[in-house]
Amino acid sequence: MTRIKTDICIIGAGSGGLSVAAGASQMGADVVLLEGHKMGGDCLNFGCVPSKALIAAAKQAHAMETGQPYGVTPVQPTVDYAAAKDHVHKVIETIAPVDSQERFEGFGVNVIREYGSFISPTEVQAGDTVIEARRFVIATGSGPFVPPIPGVEDVTYYTNENIFDLRERPDHLLIIGGGPIGMEMAQAHIRLGSKVTVIEGAQAMGKDDPELAAIVLEKLKAEGIEIIEGAQAEKINQSGDQITVETPKGSFTGSHLLMAVGRKVNIDKLNLEAAGVDYDRRGVKVGDDLRSSNKKIYAIGDAAGGLQFTHVAGYHAGVIIRSILFGLPSKAKTSHIPWATYTDPELAQVGLTEAEARKKHGGKLEVARFEYEHNDRAIAEGKTTGLIKVMVVKGRPVGASIAGAMAGEMIGMWAMAIANNLKMSAIANTVLPYPTIAEINKRAAGAYFSPKLFDSALVKRVVGFVQRVVP
Repeated sequence: MTRIKTDICIIGAGSGGLSVAAGASQMGADVVLLEGHKMGGDCLNFGCVPSKALIAAAKQAHAMETGQPYGVTPVQPTVDYAAAKDHVHKVIETIAPVDSQERFEGFGVNVIREYGSFISPTEVQAGDTVIEARRFVIATGSGPFVPPIPGVEDVTYYTNENIFDLRERPDHLLIIGGGPIGMEMAQAHIRLGSKVTVIEGAQAMGKDDPELAAIVLEKLKAEGIEIIEGAQAEKINQSGDQITVETPKGSFTGSHLLMAVGRKVNIDKLNLEAAGVDYDRRGVKVGDDLRSSNKKIYAIGDAAGGLQFTHVAGYHAGVIIRSILFGLPSKAKTSHIPWATYTDPELAQVGLTEAEARKKHGGKLEVARFEYEHNDRAIAEGKTTGLIKVMVVKGRPVGASIAGAMAGEMIGMWAMAIANNLKMSAIANTVLPYPTIAEINKRAAGAYFSPKLFDSALVKRVVGFVQRVVP
């Protein structure tokens, strides 16, 4: 048995763990990084990167069928599903060196390719190595949750961890789960030539603003996706090549099944009891400083039991680096964290939704709205389906919701505004190039100020006075 003493031991080489390892090692700390599976974690290998690559392939196929309004004769694309998956893996391979063991060893990180398990409050065992560290960082991420639906253990099903290895296009893809993963994969597959049925136990895209979710769902249905809501899967069975999902709203049969119900944190192998770390099914219990009940042990990203996004893990890494390396008080917030669903149209959110803002701020809330159909660039590109809503309290945005083209890019301006406590005037005063989709953000700020300027009797009296008196 080999023993190592180190400053920081990081368990998990996904987005958060790699960010801590890179920052800490380059600033002089002695770092050990444990990874029992793939460097880069879920995002690179099974999540964000491959899903967006497949969506990009699907977008190319869809464009071939939808050129008529632009004077381009539509054609039926010939889709090579296996080649589309080759594109997915080429994208992963292109990005992989950034997350590679070799790169981090170049930073001076001691990378051990084993799973870590606590054997005491100050020690972790990884294979035949015991690591004693001043600080530990749990960055183990999450994996797909497969609910115990009767019959599921007897059928062939896919999750995000293996759907990107499938080489034969599904004839009819059944998807259990109408959240972001389910809807992104539904649209990608229907555009690549599959028939798709989404089975959702509650409401599809139910965590988003319902008005904006409806805009997206209407488009998905128009493309031919069958979306069954309020249909909890009660039983699954397989006969030959056909899989049937039974629900209170009927039975649905297809050739392939994708489970996209949700995520579960990867903490089962950690033996957290030995470390004196409190946890529950959501993850490690941490405070705003991301420390666990054992003050030597931090948890970040999905393992910390909060928002499950790659960029949150990266943000958490920055928070704890300030604390671990410099001894500075540092706390994580969530009010400025954006997220996006990369359907077409996209759906993005930062801060409070309208419903959340009304509940929290009541009559102090003002909602500024602007529709894509009034934006010149959206008109030119034929992408006029969309809406932005900005929730404003005392002149400052507390939330923004966008459904429409490039919503994931557009939300960045509002994330910056909320993170820096900017006023709506900061957006209104910004000059943007014409014509751009981003002007929608500025027009939303204009929609907030317009009633105050154009419908104000006081403003009109002042203007009238100036015109009469000032030479």
